[in-house]
Amino acid sequence: MSTSLPKLAYVVPTKDRPNDMRILLTSIRAQTRLPDQIVVVDGSDPDIRPVLEAFADLPITYVRVFPPSLARQRNAGMARLRDDIDVAGYLDDDIELMPDATAAMAAFWESAPADVGGAAFSIICQAGGSSRLARLFNFEEPVVGGISNGGVERAIHPFHETVETRWLNGGSTMWRRQVIRDFAFDEWFEGHGYLEDVEYSFRVGRIWRLFAVATAKCYHHHRPINLNRQFAFGRQQVVNRIYFTRKMGCFPFWATARDLTGHMLLNFTASWHEKSTAGLRRFLGNLAGLAALATGRTRSFGETWK
Repeated sequence: MSTSLPKLAYVVPTKDRPNDMRILLTSIRAQTRLPDQIVVVDGSDPDIRPVLEAFADLPITYVRVFPPSLARQRNAGMARLRDDIDVAGYLDDDIELMPDATAAMAAFWESAPADVGGAAFSIICQAGGSSRLARLFNFEEPVVGGISNGGVERAIHPFHETVETRWLNGGSTMWRRQVIRDFAFDEWFEGHGYLEDVEYSFRVGRIWRLFAVATAKCYHHHRPINLNRQFAFGRQQVVNRIYFTRKMGCFPFWATARDLTGHMLLNFTASWHEKSTAGLRRFLGNLAGLAALATGRTRSFGETWK
């Protein structure tokens, strides 16, 4: 990066979350260092322009993408960056930045080596779960941001010091402008686009170094998946994972099969300790995904499940 402070932009894909957008934009307004551009990519029905009117003091660029699809919205937002932007990234609409988050991220990029391509914010309220079955399948190895030999990503959060990772989450991550020029999100991932961020960042990480920045903090106001959408989520868990591992071509099939088996067992057993049918519905979605692949399906399932 240059010795001067980099110019930063946020791209915010959104769909039907006006209240979350108010919280996010209020947190951006309160930053000790404002971003230089905010691109809101709106797939809502009705659109959220009335919400944005209350934030006319912020440098907002409005883009309408309808019907919504997360990967397509991400690409459309980056296409509207100003020419002078050095670093840009994505914020989910349910993120809330701590007041010094933008300044901390700008400071990271100011001193980042030339081979660093991406950096994630620290989500300070997100912690991983724990179960004997997850430990059996090694889904909770202590390597922050690792990826198994079957193509399953390990949790990035929480972490307490800046660390190098093999992938970055899509909803709170910044990218060098050269990365944005050279890489686009794969629009095969329709709808909510489960794993579209893993696929993108893993491709980038084959060339560039990736980091998670401990001092750039934010909250994620996580919304649980509705019970009636758990089946759709389970189907994407299988179909999207197989697509990702096949596309990358570096994950042995036996390892991917092992990890998928582990996830399916986790879903199947979750209903007992969660006292809910959510896990069973995900498991049935897993089976439906396998059946679709067995009958030759190559397209994604474009559902939204949040």
